[in-house]
Amino acid sequence: MPEPLDAALSEVRALLLDPALTRAVAAGRRRGQRPSVVRAELRPVTLKGGPRLQISTSDGARPYTRNVAPGAEADGAVDALLAEPFGNWHVETADSTLQLRVTKSGEAQVHRAAASRPAPEPGGHDRAKDWLLDPGDPIFAEIGGSAAKRRQVDAFLRALAATLPDDLSGPLRVVDLGCGNAYLTFAAHRYLTRRGLDVTLVGVDVREDQRRRNTELAERLGWADRVSFVAGTIADARVEPAPDLVLALHACDTATDEALARAVRWDARWVLAAPCCHHDVAAQLRARPAPAPYELLTRQGILRERFADVLTDALRAGLLRLHGYRAEVVEFVDSRHTPRNLLIRARRTGSAPADDQRAEYRELVDRWGITPRLETLLAGRP
Repeated sequence: MPEPLDAALSEVRALLLDPALTRAVAAGRRRGQRPSVVRAELRPVTLKGGPRLQISTSDGARPYTRNVAPGAEADGAVDALLAEPFGNWHVETADSTLQLRVTKSGEAQVHRAAASRPAPEPGGHDRAKDWLLDPGDPIFAEIGGSAAKRRQVDAFLRALAATLPDDLSGPLRVVDLGCGNAYLTFAAHRYLTRRGLDVTLVGVDVREDQRRRNTELAERLGWADRVSFVAGTIADARVEPAPDLVLALHACDTATDEALARAVRWDARWVLAAPCCHHDVAAQLRARPAPAPYELLTRQGILRERFADVLTDALRAGLLRLHGYRAEVVEFVDSRHTPRNLLIRARRTGSAPADDQRAEYRELVDRWGITPRLETLLAGRP
């Protein structure tokens, strides 16, 4: 139930100044207000001069860290942060965890729980699980923080990290095609900005209600100037300027092909697509006999469907290669968590395809008598 905000913040203050504090994060913004910093993190550290409260803040471009002494200095620093109109507080102590979210009406929605993980040694770092986005990050209070969702977010971010070069710098334009409720969109933005990148991100979904919901969430997180949403189809939604990185996560059937085609037409530098529901090629396989000696592959319905999945993604990777990309298909999350666990990961090289690569692709589609949707979408492109 909602609680008075002043009382809830007083509880947060006591925890921030408690010697049992292990970590706290403030982020987001309240409705109609904007903090002077986009994020603040507090943790105890031990220096030569004794224990200190380390406060790290970011204005969205660069971090600033200071260490304040217990007593009046720490009291004043904590009071100044609590006076900022942050939308979320996440506080961990050795014994408990508190999550506070400020509602649209200005009240506090508070969740209290026993500590979910052992406290780190003072001045040390908690590395029990090397998450790319800490499960205690306040973003999970907004997008949902179930164990399954945290695992999927972490797996996706690892695939993203493996795709982008370590020395990447400068502005990065990202589009998420078919973003749905956008929890991976927001996670990607959080991770990329924490890498120090200047990120602007556009999410595209056909549903207007999703656009409104996601836009409101971006505003609550204080990201509305960097994260925006468009209602429209993957093929036709207006996205300007062209993105550097294209995401398409679980776009159903040929929607994945539409996303890959737009990425190619944009000459996007990187593409991450998690295909879903491969109906198009499966229907084409049902419509004609399999070439000899492969009848056993398609005689049983379940085997035909699974083979269609593999064939579809192999041809997608082959087509990307023909259009100047280095493409690979990888497993990005354990199949226990979702059966749709493959990821097409592509990096633009600009290399012209070799004749044997063209012949290899053409022989495969001709042998099976199929026309992949992505081939049709890219027809006429060099």
